[in-house]
Amino acid sequence: MSVLTTADVQAAADLLKGIAIRTVMEESRWLSSTVGGPVLLKCENLQRTGSFKIRGAYVRMSRLSAEERARGVVAASAGNHAQGVALAAKMLGIKATVFMPQGAPIPKLNATRGYGAEVIFHGTILDEALAHAIEYAEQTGAVLIHPFDHTDIVAGQATVGLEILEQAPEAASVLVPTGGGGLIAGIALAIKAQRPDIRVIGVQAEGAAAYPGSLAAGKPLALESMTTMADGIAVACPGVVPFAEIAEHVDEVITVSEESISHALVLLLERAKMVVEPAGAVGVAAVLDHPDAFPTPSVVVLSGGNIDPLLLGKVIRHGMASAGRYLNIHVRIPDRPGGLARLLGELADAGANVLEVVHQRTSISLSVDEVEVHVQVETRGPEHAAAVLARLREHGYQVDAV
Repeated sequence: MSVLTTADVQAAADLLKGIAIRTVMEESRWLSSTVGGPVLLKCENLQRTGSFKIRGAYVRMSRLSAEERARGVVAASAGNHAQGVALAAKMLGIKATVFMPQGAPIPKLNATRGYGAEVIFHGTILDEALAHAIEYAEQTGAVLIHPFDHTDIVAGQATVGLEILEQAPEAASVLVPTGGGGLIAGIALAIKAQRPDIRVIGVQAEGAAAYPGSLAAGKPLALESMTTMADGIAVACPGVVPFAEIAEHVDEVITVSEESISHALVLLLERAKMVVEPAGAVGVAAVLDHPDAFPTPSVVVLSGGNIDPLLLGKVIRHGMASAGRYLNIHVRIPDRPGGLARLLGELADAGANVLEVVHQRTSISLSVDEVEVHVQVETRGPEHAAAVLARLREHGYQVDAV
């Protein structure tokens, strides 16, 4: 049963005036064309600190007593909540300590420290860092600012829902990235109070999807393991507070693959000119996976944009591969002068850009006058890749795509 009211949400909105940005809502023409109806992007990746987290963190911390503020606060985060807590602490004059799992994205680490928080690394996943933050709070008296499992946090995140209602009153469905559940719990609470007809859908990475099983069981259940690039929603166990709101107000929670996430992230860069972290792109991934599943107009929340440039490079390459932009082939050619040049000439004439060439001469399947060449080329997409293969075969090459 819900423990929050619309009055709680409005009070949070009042607290955040002048603190959180009213982020833009933009229609995505390429997504709208894909699904045959309007798709709008709620750009929380453009929020202060690069994600929605400042909303809940500030509401929670602004309500601390003077005595609690004097003790300082502690939080655990893979990065976005850390930045929200650090900035809120700076605004409110509170000492902040943040526990991060090893391997947290460097831009999130640097930004958190830049806001003045002390950062301590512990564990390899958020839940391990959170357990240590809880111990720290018990030992030092610092106030724990939980990333999602507190009514003030959920109320703060619910202000995103209020803005969606104001900016897209015609919306028929809303898709929300989901980890611990604070964001979607708040959005669903705010939206369903005024528009129960709007479908609210949570989206999780299939390698870190705690909610489908938990909702089926009727209680939060912890995952035994997680594997996903979407660190911002890699949470092993739902929070008690958001779980109650989600069970009551959210229509469905679905999952998307790593391939879908990387493809969505690349398309957001290419088509929408939006820098979005993997967790923030899962809603778009769901729309691309199931273009007929969500009533339009649809609103997709881009929850954050704090991505490590190194990961961005890897994801772009992975996304391009998933989109058929890279073609890897094995080709047998005569082992004599000009053999490789002729092959490369055929690829150039086909409009394929050669990225890498490796010779293999030691296979027992090759005759003494043959060499196998492994070639990676860049193409314009699956149709172009098929045309490249067809051209090579027409010119007598034995080609295997891998």
